[in-house]
Amino acid sequence: MNDLEPQHVRRVRYKGKNPRTFAEKYKEHNPESYAADMEKVIQRGQTPAGTHRPICVTEIMLALRVAPGHVGVDATLGYGGHSVEILKRIQPGGRLYALDVDSIELPRTEARLRALGYGPETLTIRQMNFAGIAKIAAESGPLNFVLADLGVSSMQIDTPARGFSYKTEGPLDLRLNSARGKPAAEFLLGLNKSDLEDLLIENSDEPHARQIAEAVHAKIHTGDHIQTTSQLRNTIADALGFLPMQERMDEIKKSCQRSFQALRIAVNNEFVVLDQFLAQLPHVLAPGGRVAILSFHSGEDRRVKQSFRELFRAGIYREVAPDPIRASAEECRSNSRASSAKLRWAIKGGDPVY
Repeated sequence: MNDLEPQHVRRVRYKGKNPRTFAEKYKEHNPESYAADMEKVIQRGQTPAGTHRPICVTEIMLALRVAPGHVGVDATLGYGGHSVEILKRIQPGGRLYALDVDSIELPRTEARLRALGYGPETLTIRQMNFAGIAKIAAESGPLNFVLADLGVSSMQIDTPARGFSYKTEGPLDLRLNSARGKPAAEFLLGLNKSDLEDLLIENSDEPHARQIAEAVHAKIHTGDHIQTTSQLRNTIADALGFLPMQERMDEIKKSCQRSFQALRIAVNNEFVVLDQFLAQLPHVLAPGGRVAILSFHSGEDRRVKQSFRELFRAGIYREVAPDPIRASAEECRSNSRASSAKLRWAIKGGDPVY
């Protein structure tokens, strides 16, 4: 056999009729080759594992009013769904800068977008945090539009090795960029009981923050460290053992969702990064430039709302969304992850410059 010929790699074998673990789901690892199967999953109102469905696409395009020749930024590239819609609209003569910190998913998304025919003259992709958007504007000039989708991508949630979901066993990591910072398991070791309680309240409005913080602190400081998603889930379940049986399971589910979210926000310093991003927007937008931000958490939405309103009162933004825009009922039925989304937009003062 010629050494230069590609080697055939057998897919992971699995027991039973259907694959169960993420590693066994060969179709989800190569969705482009199984489009019909992926569509069946979508028609059931689900998102195929390993993929992501962009949310509020129509609403975002209406808010940004992207047009041929525009130059702008997709500050959170993810799977590239929003970027594809933008790229369709900025030609001829437009340019999109797409940013993401995820060192694992970014190369895969870039490969998909390049395969669609979007070369470097149209699409510039950078692995960087959107808090550095001023660096992009220094290269591109004033921006006609900026989009930021603050949600975690479905690929990250569905990959057990990333540790984003309490539903699957994996290392308690939660880092958006797995090459930087401390994983959540290590981050927890540096928190005392009071710090953890405050974190759960501030980052997720967790009503059982005290009980969960006490349980986590007791487990760690008896030498039984929390290293995996299931260990944290079980610790939360133990902490809520005082609840009546008829409401306990539902409360455990909700507290797991909130606690994992709170830890993820802290591990990735997400609120600080968002504040830095919001502060830079007036300086990178062209006169008449538009920004749209999609949030999935009350703490994020509060920051966006406050920043937009303060800059509107100061005369920097000439118009802001009076209320958050929600995904349509139809979209929420077909994609449950859209139900918590809130979209806000703002327009910088001055006449548009193209």
